[in-house]
Parts: sequence; C-alpha cells; structure tokens
Amino acid sequence: MNRFVVISGCSGGGKSTLLAELGRRGHGVVEEPGRRIVREELESGGRALPWIDGPAFVRRAVAMALADRAAAESHRGWVFFDRGLIDAASALQHMTGEPALETLARPHPYHRRVFLTPPWPEIYGTDPERRHGLDAAIAEYERLLEAYPALGYEVTVLPKTGVAERADFVLGTLAR
Repeated sequence: MNRFVVISGCSGGGKSTLLAELGRRGHGVVEEPGRRIVREELESGGRALPWIDGPAFVRRAVAMALADRAAAESHRGWVFFDRGLIDAASALQHMTGEPALETLARPHPYHRRVFLTPPWPEIYGTDPERRHGLDAAIAEYERLLEAYPALGYEVTVLPKTGVAERADFVLGTLAR
C-alpha cells in the first residue's frame, strides 16, 4: 500500500489548512510546490512565475514534486502532499500539450485514494502567491477531476466542513 496521499483540488479550498492540521496530528506533510516556487522566485527576482512564464513555473513544480517524493521516503506512516506531481504534470500538459501525465506522473504513483477540495467561493481569496481568480481555480479543478481518474486514482471530494472534521474524514476514509 502506498503511504503517499495527495490532497489536491481547487485553489483556495482549504488544502493548506487541512495539511497543517494533519501535520499537527503527527503525520508527515509536504507543502505545495507552487507556493514554495512563487516565494523563491519573488525573493530572487526570478521569472518562473505562473503569471510570467507558466511553462517554466510548472517545470520547476515537476522537479520539486519529484524531489519531495524522494525525500518523503524517509517518513514512516502517512505522508500527505499538498498537490504534487500529478497536479504539476496536468498543468504542464495543459500549457504545452506534452504528454506529461503519462510520461511523468504515471511512473510515480501515490495512494490510490486522492482527496480533492471543491470550489469554495466563501473562503476563496487571493494573496501575493495566489494571484489568479476563482474562475481559473475552478477550471484547474475541473482538469484535475479528469486527470486523476484517467490515471486510475479514486477521487473523494472533501466536504465543506471545519478543518478538524475534514482531517477526521480523511483519516477515517484511509482507515477503511
């Protein structure tokens, strides 16, 4: 059984908050590659940003997601990823037409159960690292709803509940 579990879905849907709660409960967590890249690029004056050079940004996200998977091998028990390789490969495929889901994502599987946060307009917000609007976030969510099952994953859409209830839901689903 694969211990690497992806929490993905719509931007602004509460993924990072859920991962923080799972980490607080003692599980391994991996921060979203995109957020880390944006912070690094903004600090260094780089151009691999989604609003400047989308393909360069997602290529960095692919590389970071692969490195994250390798680093997570040392963790015991569940390791929860805030997005990851499949999200980056899906974005790369969407932007460039490259068959990234097959060539990059399929050889590096995660747990068969993937959790997606649905669009949640009431909590959605932009910030210096997330500049895209809700429409772009929903379009990405819809692509992910297709990409994960196409690769054989079972998608569970998370309920719009509080963070503790969401964490209980994830852990309870994995325990079954």
